[in-house]
Amino acid sequence: MTGKEILHKMKAKVGLGSSASDTAEAGKGKSKMFGKQITHGFHLVKGQSHHAMEDYIVAKFKQVDENELGLFAIFDGHLGHDVPDYLCSHLFENILKEPDFWTQTEHAIKKAYLITDDKILEKAVELGKGGSTAVTAILINGQKLVVANVGDSRAVLCRNGVAKQLSVDHEPSKERKDIEDRGGFVLKLPGDVARVDGQLAVARAFGDKSLKEHLSSEPDVAMEMIDEDTEFFILGSDGLWVVMSNQEAVDTIKDIKDPKSAAKHLAEEALRRKSRDDISCVVVRFQ
Repeated sequence: MTGKEILHKMKAKVGLGSSASDTAEAGKGKSKMFGKQITHGFHLVKGQSHHAMEDYIVAKFKQVDENELGLFAIFDGHLGHDVPDYLCSHLFENILKEPDFWTQTEHAIKKAYLITDDKILEKAVELGKGGSTAVTAILINGQKLVVANVGDSRAVLCRNGVAKQLSVDHEPSKERKDIEDRGGFVLKLPGDVARVDGQLAVARAFGDKSLKEHLSSEPDVAMEMIDEDTEFFILGSDGLWVVMSNQEAVDTIKDIKDPKSAAKHLAEEALRRKSRDDISCVVVRFQ
């Protein structure tokens, strides 16, 4: 095991985030304030690409004064792992620094996303020319879930067995006008997906300095109250969703009570369905 792999495993153990290398990685935890009522688990599997694993996750609970926050995220990098690694360490920190986080949460998250992207661009020499998508979920006192995302990683809630997508897939074909208004173009070759300037398959991302004039890093933000009918939610990178619908994912794990086992089962099912991309899953269960 390399020093970097050991570091990733240490980070996972204390809930600071993780990236898988050549093998799968997994972990779990639970709320300290709410006991066994809220538990989480995660699982990462490297895809069949020739580059190193570029998915990173955050899954932890954090006490802030008299409040408890569940902080969960998946960062799916491209052209290197430095940008998602940076996001692991800084995005939630920047969100919680915003003075209006508790009163204007959506505004604070959007502002922190943009500030973080500016910092990444300033550090382009150090972090490289790559970028990353992101889906983040903040659970406030076990009662309110705030989801934000840029790119194509996804958040899906299960309530009474029914899947509800909370994030927005930022596909270039859906945001063609905005991209063209910024001076870019969207190209779709036969047998391929639509790409910004013929390169990137998402319309929003962190980093990607060479494409930044034509990309957005502004997240879509959604809020959902957690009630007694809410069973769990899933965060997944596109390696999961490219082979599985929202409802299929929910149905696949609805009877698996342990969230770590559920996340692993989702990843294994995606592999069985021939997903070739990196696969990252976080499952947070409420009952």
